[in-house]
This record gives sequence, C-alpha cells and structure tokens, in this order.
Amino acid sequence: MMDLVEEAANLIRKSRMTVCLTGAGISVPSGIPDFRSPGSGLWETVDVLEVATIDGFTRDPSKFFKFMAPVAETLQTAKPNPAHTALAELESRGLLRCVITQNIDNLHQDAGSKTVYELHGNTKSGHCLTCHATYTPEDMPDRAPDEVPFCRCGGVIKPDVVLFGEPLPFDALSRSQHDAAACDVMIVAGSSLTVAPASMLPQIAHQNGARIIIINLMETYMDHRAAVLLRESVDEALPAIVARL
Repeated sequence: MMDLVEEAANLIRKSRMTVCLTGAGISVPSGIPDFRSPGSGLWETVDVLEVATIDGFTRDPSKFFKFMAPVAETLQTAKPNPAHTALAELESRGLLRCVITQNIDNLHQDAGSKTVYELHGNTKSGHCLTCHATYTPEDMPDRAPDEVPFCRCGGVIKPDVVLFGEPLPFDALSRSQHDAAACDVMIVAGSSLTVAPASMLPQIAHQNGARIIIINLMETYMDHRAAVLLRESVDEALPAIVARL
C-alpha cells in the first residue's frame, strides 16, 4: 500500500488542479450505511419505486419519510471521519480544487471543506411542492422524523434530495463537469461509479488527460484506467496520502 500511497501523493503534489469525487463509501466509516451494497444496502429492504422516486413521493410521501426516519436520525449524529478531514486539509493547503459528492450527509462541510458540489442534494433544506416556498434547516417545521412536514400553505415539504426521476441540480452538475474536464488529477474516493451522470465524471477527466486515483474497496468500471488503484478503506488511505504531502 505504501508505494501506491507515495505515488498518489506525487501525482497530487505535481498537479496544477486536483478534484475529488466521493460516494457512499467515504461516509460508511462515520456510521452511515450505503444504499446499494449487495446484502446490506438499504435499497434491498424496500420497494425503491415507492419510496425513492419522485412519482412515488408525490403519490404517498409518508412512505419516503418512514423509510428515511432511521437514516435521518443517523445523519443527525454522524461525525466526519479521517477521510473527510483529509480532503478538507488538502483544500486548505491549496492542493484540492473541490469535492464533488454523491452524498447527502453534509459531512464534507462539517469537516471544513468549502467548495462542495452536492450532486444528489442535501437532507437539511427543502421546498414546498405546492407553493414552491424554500425552507432552510432553521425554517423546517418541528416534527418526528417519520412524519410528513407541511408548508404554511398546506403543501408537502420535500427535502432537497434528488429522487429517481428528478434531474440533478443544474449548477452543481455543470460546475462538476467543468472541473472534471479542467483537472489533471481526479481522486475517486468511496464511489462504485454505478450511478450516472456522476459515474461519468472520471471518464470526462480521463478523456481530457487527467490521471485518476481510485480509492475503493469494490471494483469500478474505471479501475483499468486508473494511474493509482488503492483497494483500501478511504479513512485509512486518504490520511496516509495527505501525510506524505
């Protein structure tokens, strides 16, 4: 592992612009379960069409909130782990342009990362599906985690999480695609690269000449194109890389 860690550190050290794409694997050490792992993923326990699509949410939002209640409680208590902290340190030292994340847990910001593009949104804010009023975390009505929140107009407040069937936030996606095309090193940390369009960002980077560093316990479709492939836990590998810089 140490030779690969040193090689990754050298790529970052020489890079004029490094970006990082993170997935669920970076938050698993913080106690947040992922949604897709065979045998343990949260999607295996529910009908995804009922709880995680915009059509299902519109038909019966209560199913979404009942499913998300234990996840929401976990998110409230989760703390950044050494992988999040390592990325924040890279940014503070001027060695990382941005974090592009598929996660909705806010842990990158909690760790101190400033430039974070949330491709799949965030659980902390929301908007009314009827009058389109926006709700900050401070504005959200008090309720039990498994209860549907209602707007002052009586409409349902939907958390700003991207459900299946919804487009990704335009600004976050366009900035991510721009930085992926412009970087010369992309770190992929804890992402299986199975969900488009986020999964295509390393391809964009590679096609524009970037070197790819992949840190993931499972295989990805980009493994054979990676300049460095670390089949290690991100909370061990990322701090080790930062320690070499």
